[in-house]
Amino acid sequence: MQGMSRRSMLLSSGAALGALGLPAGAVASRGRGHGGGGGHDDDHGRGGRLPIVIGHRGSPAYRPEHTIASYTLAIEMDADYIEPDLCFTKDGQLIARHEPDIGATTDVSAHKEFASRKTTRTIDGVVYPDTWFTFDFTLAEIKTLRARERLPDVRPQNTALNGLFEIPTFQEVIDLAKANDVGIYPETKHPTFFESLGFRFDGPLLGTLRRNGLDRRGSKVFIQSFEVGNLQRLSRETRLPLIQLIDSSGAPADFVAAHDPRTYDDLVTPQGLAFIARYADGIGPDKSRIVANNSAGKPLGAPTTLIPDAHSVGLLVHPFTFRPENNFLAADFRVGDPASPEYLHARGDQPAELAMYYELGVDGLFADNADTAVAVRAKTFANATGRGART
Repeated sequence: MQGMSRRSMLLSSGAALGALGLPAGAVASRGRGHGGGGGHDDDHGRGGRLPIVIGHRGSPAYRPEHTIASYTLAIEMDADYIEPDLCFTKDGQLIARHEPDIGATTDVSAHKEFASRKTTRTIDGVVYPDTWFTFDFTLAEIKTLRARERLPDVRPQNTALNGLFEIPTFQEVIDLAKANDVGIYPETKHPTFFESLGFRFDGPLLGTLRRNGLDRRGSKVFIQSFEVGNLQRLSRETRLPLIQLIDSSGAPADFVAAHDPRTYDDLVTPQGLAFIARYADGIGPDKSRIVANNSAGKPLGAPTTLIPDAHSVGLLVHPFTFRPENNFLAADFRVGDPASPEYLHARGDQPAELAMYYELGVDGLFADNADTAVAVRAKTFANATGRGART
């Protein structure tokens, strides 16, 4: 790292591992007091009381995201949870896609029978031109499509797998997780927009979890959303732990739709965190909310007070997203010759980045490559406690 060293950065922020090498949040009180499976209880997550590793969309550093192959590899890499983003089909089925827009992440453009469904939509203020959307297809039609790599310019090696894998349903992701005793961490995508089409997540999401015996205390489930209103409703309908996602900028889409002037900046203040603690069990902030300027190509700033502030009101902290390529890393963690045409594809010093966040006291994190996150966790806490990461 350039300038301030990682160790001096941690010391100056007042963040350090406790006597047992556990994150500060391990002894924090629970947020809304549901007593669900969201803390560091020994029966929740294979990492015991140590930070959990969430396979973000599976293992997209190696496989096209949101495919059974991607989730399976994350499980093989020892992720504690796999994360499906959920969207609706035309017939109200939940499938795993990062966005309702499937133009770039499937081979739909090669299906002449669906050419007439190409259209333009505005979702949460963002225009998606000349593409296809999940909600215009039945599940049976979705199952005729095959996944494609979402970031071919950054991960060209994954394009060798284009056309091989189906689009999985939420139930298929649950089946995989249950068969391998890992947790699931579903995200409700664009709930306000989907509600405008007549789809509400509450019933289908909770109903699916209930049918699978995953709606009870201690179930290996977190539910996450960038919006507030749907989490507030869910907090009255389930005891499962809820995570308020917090982007690096902007505002929750439901706040914007309701002309509520609050932004994500307001939600990370002490007052905002106390507000979140009334309906959620934790936050999932963009990692730059924890270490300033930790985004692509920028020089790192100092740690913020977000982790201790969140822990002080009983909230867990699960930042996103940790990716290995120079393309996504701050300048301090980039490695190699910037003049090389492969520079942005090359892997940087992501292990140093991960270790920094573990030492700052996160309760878990989202990673595109669970293998590295698990390995760094083991090394970080073995160094602190004289034992491995598994308990």
